Amino acid sequence: MSMDAKNAARWGAGVLAVALVAGGSGYWLGQRGGPADEAGSAQAERRVLYWYDPMVPQERYDNPNSLSSMGMKTIPKYADGAPAANAVPGVSIDPAARQNLGLRIAAAEMGSLPSSLAVTGTIDFNQRNVAIVQARSGGFVTRVYDRAPGDVIGAGAPIADVQLPEWGGAQGEFLAVRRLGKPELTAAARQRLRLMGMSERLIAEVERTGRTNGAVTITSPIAGAIQTLDARAGVTLAQGQTLAQVTGIGTVWLNAAVPEAQAGTVRIGQSTNATLAAFPGEPFTGRVIAILPTTRAESRTLTVRIELTNRGGRLRPGMFASVALGGDQKQALLVPSEAVIRTGARTLVMLALEGGRYRPAEIRTGREGGGRTEILDGLAAGEKIVASGQFLLDSEASLTGMTARPIGGGK
Repeated sequence: MSMDAKNAARWGAGVLAVALVAGGSGYWLGQRGGPADEAGSAQAERRVLYWYDPMVPQERYDNPNSLSSMGMKTIPKYADGAPAANAVPGVSIDPAARQNLGLRIAAAEMGSLPSSLAVTGTIDFNQRNVAIVQARSGGFVTRVYDRAPGDVIGAGAPIADVQLPEWGGAQGEFLAVRRLGKPELTAAARQRLRLMGMSERLIAEVERTGRTNGAVTITSPIAGAIQTLDARAGVTLAQGQTLAQVTGIGTVWLNAAVPEAQAGTVRIGQSTNATLAAFPGEPFTGRVIAILPTTRAESRTLTVRIELTNRGGRLRPGMFASVALGGDQKQALLVPSEAVIRTGARTLVMLALEGGRYRPAEIRTGREGGGRTEILDGLAAGEKIVASGQFLLDSEASLTGMTARPIGGGK
């Protein structure tokens, strides 16, 4: 190679070196002013104690490229991770680590809790709507109408015709007193007829016609289904003897079996929605009217009595129903159920504090439904908690020996 060629090669290599240095300096200068470089520089100044996996915090590694026993990439534990003596207690997580852990923050908020309690039950008669049809005086049955137990009848439907000799005698005395023309005695005799069970219509008829009428038609005072029927033609009746029992069907009871462990979530007056196999897709709304005082020992369930309106008499006793007990409108402090950590000994949430710090806090929970849990104590409205990734933070807090914030506040 000639001398001129050598000099040309040397000059080219020098130009290339200068270009590389200039390019590298330009890149460094460009990155120096950016936030990523500032974060990286600040992170480089922090002293790393060891690397670990939050899933298995007891394992420690001295190599940033290490994998834990669970096959997860380790993250650094910095020397300045412990708070100062006057600092707010809490663990600090590197921003990059927070992103890798997928931390999601939620706030404790006031709201109404929908119920997710679904139970089953059966339709029964409303035992509060029962009419007992009796003979008001001794006599005998002269006629029975075409009735049988199980028949559905309307209000005022005839049950039987009975002859009551005692009524005839009392009516004769009333007519005799009335002929005396003494208003006081007439009023007293009329009141006696009322007390014997005669209707105003019958008394007025006797007074108008001047003839006694000991025959009376016994009718049902309510609409419903006949449960028992003892009226038979020719049967002699004693005073107060029951002729029939009629149960109203305007409303029915739905007796639902609620597990003993969930009975505390049910309240009288609570709204319900029922669906029946006989009427698919059609909801029947009702309300809880009673919680029976005894528990079924064989199934460990309580019977919750729900009243349903029976339009058209379509709901029949014995029908099977699925019941969703609706939530009441009482306001409660709610958090996402996934944010709650239950250790067996206590219940915790992970507080999200200012400055990227986190601390466990003890809580007392109540009802749960719709993916949210009621907080009875331990949190205030507006406090922020970790809703995802909180188990890893709890492991970190346990590793550093941090105590949870107790119920009622304190440090």
